[in-house]
Amino acid sequence: MINFKQISLIIALFSLQITSAQTVFDEWKTIDDRTGLPKGIIKIYEYEGKMYGKVVKILEEGKEDAVCHKCDGDLKNTPVLGMKIIQAAEKQEDGHWKGKHLFDPEQAMTFRCKIWLNPDNPDELKVRGYLAFIYRTQTWLRVKK
Repeated sequence: MINFKQISLIIALFSLQITSAQTVFDEWKTIDDRTGLPKGIIKIYEYEGKMYGKVVKILEEGKEDAVCHKCDGDLKNTPVLGMKIIQAAEKQEDGHWKGKHLFDPEQAMTFRCKIWLNPDNPDELKVRGYLAFIYRTQTWLRVKK
C-alpha cells in the first residue's frame, strides 16, 4: 500500500520534471528558417539573473571548425564554436526575454532579440531577431538528453 510520504515524493518528482521541461535554460538545436536544416547547438544559461547563450556544437557538415571571417574587432577570425551569441537578455513580466545582443556569426551582425518558449510546446524556443522594425523568428528545438 502506498503511504502519504510516497505519494508526496511522486508528486514532487513529477512537478520537478514538468518545471525543468518548461525552462529556457537548456541546450537548443538551431534550425535555419530558410532551409529547415539544423545548424548548431546553443546552450542557454542564466548568469546573475540574465540570459546568455553560446555555441556548444556546430551541426553543419564541413563547418565544424568555422571562424568568424566577417567579424570585426576582437571577434575577427575567432572560432564560432564557444562564441557567446546571446548576452544579458532580461526577463520580462510576460515571461519573455529581451535583449540587445543576439549575434549571427554568419552575417557578423548583432540584433535586438525577444526569446520565449512556445506556449503550445515547451520543447520549442522562439528566437526573434530585430533590426529596426524588421524581424525574423526562428524555432529552436530542445535537445533531448
